[in-house]
Amino acid sequence: MSGEEINEDYPVEIHEYLSAFENSIGAVDEMLKTMMSVSRNELLQKLDPLEQAKVDLVSAYTLNSMFWVYLATQGVNPKEHPVKQELERIRVYMNRVKEITDKKKAGKLDRGAASRFVKNALWEPKPRNASKVANKGKSKS
Repeated sequence: MSGEEINEDYPVEIHEYLSAFENSIGAVDEMLKTMMSVSRNELLQKLDPLEQAKVDLVSAYTLNSMFWVYLATQGVNPKEHPVKQELERIRVYMNRVKEITDKKKAGKLDRGAASRFVKNALWEPKPRNASKVANKGKSKS
């Protein structure tokens, strides 16, 4: 758009914002075309259940976010519309999926190795008899 002639229908100050918005809309359009080119069933068959949940949540969040923008362009306050509660509900589920993913990534505790590590790291006093026997042998020579 930088090489294009500036339209006189809007203030010059917002030209950069409109250009960035147009680029963003183009990127969203390309992503939607990519997602729509593969059937949902084919996509979900290749994924495990956790990944399927992520795809569903991202899709729902994206659609609701786009509806939020639509409401804003129509002069409706989206903060007072039920779409706000829907977005919050989806965020809660996204956080649950993230917790499950984080638990899967967390390291498992090998109890045997941990107990050996702690046992070897702890200081153990020597028996009193062993130290007296060692000292007697050294001092009498």
